[in-house]
Amino acid sequence: MASLSEVRNQYLLHRPWRHRQSTSPPLPKEPAQRSRYALGVRLGVLDIGSNTIHLLVADAHPGGRPIATTSERTVLRLMRYLEPDGSIAEEGVRLIEEAVTAARRVADKESVDELLATATSAVREAANGAEVIERIEAALGQRLQVLGGEDEARLTFLAARRWFGWSAGQILLFDIGGGSLEIASGAEEMPEVAASVPLGAGRMTVGFMPNDPPGEDAVAALKAHAKATLAPVVERFAKEAKPDHVVGSSKAIRSLAKLAGYPMAGWSGADRMILPRAQLGAWIPRLARLPASSRQELPGITVDRTLQIVAGAVVIHTAMGMLDIDELEVSPWALREGVLLRYIESLEWGSAAV
Repeated sequence: MASLSEVRNQYLLHRPWRHRQSTSPPLPKEPAQRSRYALGVRLGVLDIGSNTIHLLVADAHPGGRPIATTSERTVLRLMRYLEPDGSIAEEGVRLIEEAVTAARRVADKESVDELLATATSAVREAANGAEVIERIEAALGQRLQVLGGEDEARLTFLAARRWFGWSAGQILLFDIGGGSLEIASGAEEMPEVAASVPLGAGRMTVGFMPNDPPGEDAVAALKAHAKATLAPVVERFAKEAKPDHVVGSSKAIRSLAKLAGYPMAGWSGADRMILPRAQLGAWIPRLARLPASSRQELPGITVDRTLQIVAGAVVIHTAMGMLDIDELEVSPWALREGVLLRYIESLEWGSAAV
């Protein structure tokens, strides 16, 4: 069986994660126990994000795509609980603990063989992040992996690559969460360039759009801030090959595609949606004039996204404009699927019992 360091290198990004760098992910079972993995394994991915705590349970087997069996999420919007010093307030930490405990119960009920618990921007950048991590681990009963921003970008890119396939060629990926915006580009399984900037929809709503409705001045201020933040990143990506496919993932982008986009020709439903920059830009002034209670009545805008959908739209529209992107295709697979896929690759499938 591979050593601890070998498995850590195989798992995810071939690099240590931030914060608890000496912590390894759950290892595949010992050879004597791994025979039940010969035909398949049930995995859980617990994503502790800035907006939600989301548990995805999926069955995996050799040579096949993972099949989701359960999806449970709790909406937290952690940016609401940030203190002036950048720490997460006690109320926010308690809500995380409650949601994580509930997710652990679901994972146990679903007979998950391995639970992969990850945290992203909100926990990663909190001033009291170390304390929050310890409390999450106590609630989970296991170690937590804290992803760096570029790690998020790379894993999300992996998920998009697997969804669209090798024939997609050069992919440029946008993924916006509550705390950060990730961009990645490349023609291989993992991106050649990956970046993360603190332009998440929740963070930008708190910082630039505290009023409801936010209004045109807030939109202009956020757009200027996004341009300044993205300028050095855009310079890096401008050197990359022209993308064959521009892909957007995350709930915010899916919501915006349902609002301002359309299904790809030959497809039905939301799995293959197109989000055009021109139509998105036309919607932004209208969204900024509507209160959150009215925005949630629009197509694709759910109750949990209505407060921050304006900021998300402004950031994505600005990023697309700076990189001269006319439209993007929506990927239903994102970070959770990337974590799942990378872990499956690290497993040593046994032989079926005779």
